[in-house]
Amino acid sequence: MTWDWGTVRAFMPHFLDGLVVTLEALALGSLISFALGLVWALLMRTPTRWVRWPVGIVTEFVRDTPLLVQLFFLFYVLPEWGLTFSALTTGVVAIGLHYSTYTMQVYRAGIDAVPAGQWEAATALSLPTRRTWTAVILPQAIRRVVPALGNYVISMLKDTPMLMAITVLEMLGQARLFSQQHFQFTEPLTVIGVAFVLISYPASLLLRALERRLVR
Repeated sequence: MTWDWGTVRAFMPHFLDGLVVTLEALALGSLISFALGLVWALLMRTPTRWVRWPVGIVTEFVRDTPLLVQLFFLFYVLPEWGLTFSALTTGVVAIGLHYSTYTMQVYRAGIDAVPAGQWEAATALSLPTRRTWTAVILPQAIRRVVPALGNYVISMLKDTPMLMAITVLEMLGQARLFSQQHFQFTEPLTVIGVAFVLISYPASLLLRALERRLVR
């Protein structure tokens, strides 16, 4: 086996296209998972069980179902019901929905970790419920859970190759297509592997630094 730098140079434009798609899916999927996870967490704290039970059932079902199955369902089954989206949109929604059930648990843990005295102080000051959440509880809770949310971003990054299953040409999809067209597998797949390391490792270091800063 010999390493061909010419193949690497030929693959780079395709790699850059795939990188853009991967980062786009990661960024949008993260936003959906963070926002929707917070919504799930707040709904689970409502006093009405007719809200908590459906939310609990839906989130548990999503969390216990493989992401790949959800991708196939959204991409192939929903069009039969008249709901058709692009492959990338479907992938972003699937990743965001899937990981929102995990970020929900992170938010719940952060909210539960807020000292009881903070709730009591807000009550003593007669703060409205909305003001209590936005000014007292959520700022403290989110500060505690930022490192955990960051870890899920890295997990989402490593799951983006699954989008290839629904024809999204992210990094691995581009590598596979290029390899099949040129019968060169070593160089494209190696470039993809190195790219994931170069993205994930600095991100993990940044998360550790952020966690230490928040602790201080």
